[in-house]
Amino acid sequence: MTDPGRSLELIDGSTAIVRGALDAGCTFFAGYPITPASSILMRLLRELPAVGGVAVQAEDEIASLSMCLGAALCGARVMTASSGPGLSLYSENVGLAIMGEVPVVIVDVQRLGPSTGGATTVGQGDVQFVRWGTAGGYPIIALTPSTIPECYTLTIRAFELAATFRSPVFLLTDKELALTLASVSTAASVRPKPLAAGAGPLPILGGEGEAFRPYRFRPARDVPPLVPFGGEELVRFTGSSHDEDGLLTKDPATLAALNSHLSLKIEAHRDALEDVTADLEPGARTLLVSYGVTAGGMRAAVRRARAAGKRVSALTVRSLWPVPETALRRAMDGVERVVVAELNLGDFRREVERVAAGRARVTGLHRVDGELLTPAQFLSEIR
Repeated sequence: MTDPGRSLELIDGSTAIVRGALDAGCTFFAGYPITPASSILMRLLRELPAVGGVAVQAEDEIASLSMCLGAALCGARVMTASSGPGLSLYSENVGLAIMGEVPVVIVDVQRLGPSTGGATTVGQGDVQFVRWGTAGGYPIIALTPSTIPECYTLTIRAFELAATFRSPVFLLTDKELALTLASVSTAASVRPKPLAAGAGPLPILGGEGEAFRPYRFRPARDVPPLVPFGGEELVRFTGSSHDEDGLLTKDPATLAALNSHLSLKIEAHRDALEDVTADLEPGARTLLVSYGVTAGGMRAAVRRARAAGKRVSALTVRSLWPVPETALRRAMDGVERVVVAELNLGDFRREVERVAAGRARVTGLHRVDGELLTPAQFLSEIR
């Protein structure tokens, strides 16, 4: 029976991302054409000006992210989108965003292989690169949708997290999810649940009698509010080590406080950032773990296995970084074997192995031939 209050729409993941960005209040986008992310650029070139925003096709990826950082510092809510080769060019400016605490959403529509690779071929090879692809090793936040409705909801969440933590937030999708059309219920595209009250960092101004400091990093786990350039307060911006006023310094105590803050403002709130769907079955010996487009095959395999009387648990990860360690450990309780499925050579499996640490044996289910993992391949791993 059809619910008259719901309707179906045929859209792809790129369209869902664009709608999520607009509904999250995105006012500036800059990008450079690259398969398979170009459709996000083309849609926003058309749709952002219609709502009073600005969209720019820049001369390259370096300029794209540079423009986004400048716009964010002037108060805009910003996003850019690219794929693996473009992400390589983003690297230096990602570091600048981390040091300058600039909120920016970076969409990575992944494709197969290094360099030019398979421009029209699916892959998930950027999982480690988004975390470690810039100097210093400081944490970032990375989300990954596994359905078209999640492309919408996680884009909104990415904007919320970027603003809350004053940090670059990556949205990792892929060629298949971004460009494949699917019938989606309009009721499925709803705003995500916000951070629980008290769970995230609280913006702090100066205490009573204290002067405003644009980079206040004491206490380390808190995040100062972003004050746009052009306001009443003096704001300096630099990619160098600095004090709480943005002035360059080499004072060891100040440097320690700054760099501890850049880490702890995210790491201290990792429980609030965890986002998974756990489909756990008592007595299951095997736990399947997946994310992104590969989770579709996993869900289909779980349904078939249970219909055949087999017990199996599954975990779909939507927050890749920080790694959802608490959820992973909970899902591992009682299982003998964890199978991590992904379209790379084991990028996320390495993290699961670290978390497992003797709890269960971890193996990988991988493809790097441009094809998706099938339900039959998942079924062959269920014991």
